[in-house]
Amino acid sequence: MSKPLIPINIVVADRSYRLKIDPDDEEVVRRTLKTINEKIIDYKTNFAGKDMQDYVSMVLLWYATEQQKPTPEMTSQSGSQEKLNKLEDLLNKATSTK
Repeated sequence: MSKPLIPINIVVADRSYRLKIDPDDEEVVRRTLKTINEKIIDYKTNFAGKDMQDYVSMVLLWYATEQQKPTPEMTSQSGSQEKLNKLEDLLNKATSTK
């Protein structure tokens, strides 16, 4: 049976929202929320915008772009995969000549 969802109140860009989330996700949601609100303040300080929607849009674009960047794990995995492919090629060459 799944865990019951817990209600939480969050504030994004000066607006309150009530969400129901899995208790295990609460820390991640609150950390993400903190990052988003800090970025909104950063963009309001450094860029011109007509209203809060402009800043929320800027942060949304930034956040989505961040999610597309390769993580260190992905980078090391691709490097490891290349090394394994080279090793496999060497082994295939060594076994095919005998």
